[in-house]
Amino acid sequence: MNSPPLGGNKGEGVFHPSISGKRGATAVSWAVIGFSDSDQMQNKVTELFNIKYPIIQAGMVWASGWRLASAVANAGGLGLLGSGSMHPEVLRKHIKKCQQATDKPFGVNVPMLYPEIDQLMDIILEHGVKIVFTSAGNPKTWTGFLKEKGITVAHVVSSVKFALKAQEAGVDAVVAEGFEAGGHNGRDETTTFTLIPSVREKIDIPLIAAGGIATGRSMLAAMILGADGVQIGSRFVASNEASSHQLFKERVVAAGEGDTQLTLKELAPVRLIKNKFYRDVQQAYAQCASPEELRDLLGRARAKMGMFEGDLEEGELEIGQVSALIRDIKPAAQIVSDIILEFEEAVSFTGRLA
Repeated sequence: MNSPPLGGNKGEGVFHPSISGKRGATAVSWAVIGFSDSDQMQNKVTELFNIKYPIIQAGMVWASGWRLASAVANAGGLGLLGSGSMHPEVLRKHIKKCQQATDKPFGVNVPMLYPEIDQLMDIILEHGVKIVFTSAGNPKTWTGFLKEKGITVAHVVSSVKFALKAQEAGVDAVVAEGFEAGGHNGRDETTTFTLIPSVREKIDIPLIAAGGIATGRSMLAAMILGADGVQIGSRFVASNEASSHQLFKERVVAAGEGDTQLTLKELAPVRLIKNKFYRDVQQAYAQCASPEELRDLLGRARAKMGMFEGDLEEGELEIGQVSALIRDIKPAAQIVSDIILEFEEAVSFTGRLA
């Protein structure tokens, strides 16, 4: 595989590679990107979550059920159940099925704006889940409680300011998500390549990059910028095990550059595929719709309609910009394997430039 250049010129910036052997090829010293053991790919993130690879499958609404989370866990990453689209008893079922399908670590993503969050947390504790990713809210609300119960906590942020607040709240890791990402997003529209080094300068705890990452090359780029691991969403939507509707998966694969847009910032910023619903929103903006009118247009269960039930016109189709690079639907284990292989090839290629 002929990968394009990934780093600056030799001697520029912070990237000063040393040369070492990796699978018979010349490669950048893996210590440069934070690995203590290149053969086992061990670093801060793999040690924190007790996983093989520093890859986290995002806990996405209507896509991240037990089949996907367990498949990623069995492949060496960290699978997350997306509880934001689950009633409490549905989450209980998915946790139990995930525990039956894998003996590897997995976690639950909990949006803190969820109305029945107390019940979700009770179920997580009851079934012994040891990893929780929180998002869409103040990390101080639940971090202390969860850590007292022996749970590892990561929090998703979109800015340096919120990364610092998460660290102060006592989380074990921060997920810094650029505005390329799908679904609900930060209002500042800071890109991943700007956000990751900015956050890295300010926090001491493990940093996980998210937004626009779907390949091994983008994983390496994020780690060169200072991330200790990556969280990947859109690429796993287009997997056999994702619980989202087949028609939605096919639409993700068909998406091209410019087919997604961040919108509805007056309510909760969301990146979605341009379809009839999106055009209705734009028409509402053209008519100077109020937030209340936008809320009425959005209605209820619009995301479920699109991503889970497969209504590609009236539904909300949440996905990241990186969908333009996704060409196929394949097993989650193959996605993990492809990312790791490409990552290693990219490290080797970059080393040969030195």
